[in-house]
Amino acid sequence: MRRLTKTLAGFVVAALAVALCTVTALVPRASAASLTQVSNFGANPGNMQMYVYVPGSVPAHPAILVAMHGCNGWAPGFYQGSEFASLADRYGFIVIYPQASHSINGMSNCFDVWSDAALHHGAGSDPVSIVDMVTYAEQHYGGDPQRVFATGFSSGAMETNNLLATYPDVFKAGAPFSGIPYGCMAGGGMCGDKTPQQWGDMVRNAYPGYTGPRPRVQAWHGTSDSVLPYSMLQEEVDEWTNVFGVSQTPTSTDTPQSGWTRRRFADSSGTVDVEAYTIAGAGHDLPHPGMAAYAIHFFGLDGGDGGGGGTGGGSSACRVTATVGSWSGGMTENITIANTGSSAINGWSLAFTLPSGQTITSGWNATYSGSSGQVTAKNLSYNAVLAPGASTGIGFQANQTGNAAAPTGFTLNGTACDVSTSG
Repeated sequence: MRRLTKTLAGFVVAALAVALCTVTALVPRASAASLTQVSNFGANPGNMQMYVYVPGSVPAHPAILVAMHGCNGWAPGFYQGSEFASLADRYGFIVIYPQASHSINGMSNCFDVWSDAALHHGAGSDPVSIVDMVTYAEQHYGGDPQRVFATGFSSGAMETNNLLATYPDVFKAGAPFSGIPYGCMAGGGMCGDKTPQQWGDMVRNAYPGYTGPRPRVQAWHGTSDSVLPYSMLQEEVDEWTNVFGVSQTPTSTDTPQSGWTRRRFADSSGTVDVEAYTIAGAGHDLPHPGMAAYAIHFFGLDGGDGGGGGTGGGSSACRVTATVGSWSGGMTENITIANTGSSAINGWSLAFTLPSGQTITSGWNATYSGSSGQVTAKNLSYNAVLAPGASTGIGFQANQTGNAAAPTGFTLNGTACDVSTSG
């Protein structure tokens, strides 16, 4: 086991600039619906603020996602700077954005993951406030109590793990981005070496006597994270695989996107209880564009089972193969889109993110919106329908200033695609 060598003060101070940059670096979203602040949502022992996003069109009993910012962050900033609300527009679920209020070691607006009250079921602090928000959404918007999920960045990722441990009866799954295991900051100190059994015991002691199902976990971390060490990803894996009683050896490993390594840990029925995403070269700045769609798929909010239905795969209903050819100052890319699902796709929109320095100058077999950064390619009349197992080819030519890598974050109609690249 590896030790977290940074003190709490060290990594918290470093998180300040990163958290602020992460919020402001992404392009603000626009929607017909809007973020709404809610008052008087419950006892609120954590002294938090509640913001909620309800799409213009939702089913009678929509799912609920709690999405949490990092230290020194703001709920409206996380709403603007992440893709969860736009995915809610597409799939019809509610997003709650809690605003944290705690300060620690010079940082403000942090979620409490260190006090004894926060670390135990029903004891108080932020977890109780957040559960109050969920209850409010169930009562006032018809939210489905059987489909409640949590996600967050940095401090919000820590609280994600905290909620999964303290309220496994409320949350069905969670996706922490750049986080640490539950209990890591108990007492406000720093993580020490723990075995998987010790980590698992901490989770079990968060709600003594609980014998119901445990929330599934999809954890993400960058290898160049200088705030919360990359080693924390393995600690999260050790903790949650022990809780589920599955091996710390993955049942499968693949590369869904260039630079991503996904390890899956499934039980004997094939249900994927834990997923771990290693993002090569990424710092303390997750999620990147396209990653939120993978979390939504893991939760099953895009209509898939996310690997939780006993199939063991939880794979996307699409596969993208990208082949790049380049020369000094220019490049071409041919993209094959395959429907790997069991239903026909009638009209498609492929979104992806171009690496820095690339600008599309022309394209074929699709209409393109955006020429750099975030790009969307939409079908033409003759290739709009993709039957199960069918594929179509599109492509573009672009200028490039030294980086001829393939795009990342491919999503088809909002669903993250499995990807292979060559060139």
